[in-house]
Amino acid sequence: MAAREGSLDAPTRHAIQWRDPDYYDPASVEREMERVFDICHGCRRCVSLCNAFPTLFDLIDEGKTGELDGVEKSDFAKVVDQCYLCDICYLVKCPYVPPHPWNVDFPHLMLRAKAQKFQRGEMNFRDRMLTSTDRVGKLATIPVVVQMVNKVNRSPLARRAMEHVIGVHRDRKLPPYARQRFASQAPKSVAWPAKDGQRTSGKVAIFSTCYVNYNEPGIGLDLLRVLDHNEIPYTIIENEVCCGMPKLELGDLQGVERLKDLNTPLLAAYVKDGFAILAPVPSCVLMFKSELPMLFHDDAEILAIADAMFDPFEYLMLRDKDGLLKRDFKHPLGKVNYHIPCHSRVQKSGQKTREILESIPGTAVSTVERCTGHDGTWGVKTEFFETSMKIGRPVFRQMAQDDPDYISSDCPIAGLAIQQGIEQTQGDATRATKTHPLTLLRIAYGLE
Repeated sequence: MAAREGSLDAPTRHAIQWRDPDYYDPASVEREMERVFDICHGCRRCVSLCNAFPTLFDLIDEGKTGELDGVEKSDFAKVVDQCYLCDICYLVKCPYVPPHPWNVDFPHLMLRAKAQKFQRGEMNFRDRMLTSTDRVGKLATIPVVVQMVNKVNRSPLARRAMEHVIGVHRDRKLPPYARQRFASQAPKSVAWPAKDGQRTSGKVAIFSTCYVNYNEPGIGLDLLRVLDHNEIPYTIIENEVCCGMPKLELGDLQGVERLKDLNTPLLAAYVKDGFAILAPVPSCVLMFKSELPMLFHDDAEILAIADAMFDPFEYLMLRDKDGLLKRDFKHPLGKVNYHIPCHSRVQKSGQKTREILESIPGTAVSTVERCTGHDGTWGVKTEFFETSMKIGRPVFRQMAQDDPDYISSDCPIAGLAIQQGIEQTQGDATRATKTHPLTLLRIAYGLE
């Protein structure tokens, strides 16, 4: 194989040309999959990341020739179905990404194949439902309805029926829906005299995310408590909709555009007024920081929003570097086993959550950098659940080690998967409670 050119350069991603008719041309997509799959076959560096690569390599090794030409083209779809667009292979493992002349972008090739599949109408009711987070969330959190939904999600009999009818695995632990949405509990805004820093504006707007709004509003409320304690003025963005990540993972790029068109005017207005934007779920931050700018690379407002978008701990660490983050911690956290989600790792902003947690006196942080295998809706589906749990097994084992006081992940869905994995594979191996890092910070500050 050719030596990598420009190996000291950081990976560079190209804009996604999804409006080009060639993007959906079956022959063009097939040729590109042949080219990239052959490169992957000769390298195999990513074999341990997820199930897409073992699936590809098994197809090759068990084929007629032991090479890619022995694989039926119709079997390429099996590889596509195993990819959940975590981006780890591109940004962490692959030596042939741009600026290398081989120009390999495995995740965006898989996205292209998924978009083609979606355009052909090869999506079922389950996939459309699971990615319609606002529609499902609004329905599920209606008073009285929410109690019934949560009861159904905990009922073994109902879950067996759900698996049979719509293909949601009976054993996957589903997040409960909140009786009160975050938007109905949070104050619309809190004013403090703005303290501008060298790296950030002194005021923030909160993009609450579907998950925080409908499932775990406590995460968002803890973020507000931390901001309030640090005298950072904030406002809640009203009438926001899903960031679009679930639709992206489905290949529904027109659906992503519809959501983008609803969110952009709201967020752009805050950016123009000097606000930083915080989102407490890594996938949503990644969507605004990276995916939307690649899909809509000529949209000035999208690019401005990307520059103003922060993970909460990334923002707090920048405030700390300007001497504006309070360090009056009152409670040690003891031992924290902390998981870095894939969608945090690929943002290339460093381990800011770990840095802040480690700075709390009486706190020791053990970090796990592997995929839990859940990835949004992928690990919920009947056909992928067992593989999902297999991918996450090393994480479950490491997160249970050394009797931690807390297990924690920036991604609340990953945290739920870790909790389930520990219960299933480790039993009573840990007394730790699953606690989001923002909640840990609130506890450390001694805030109620």
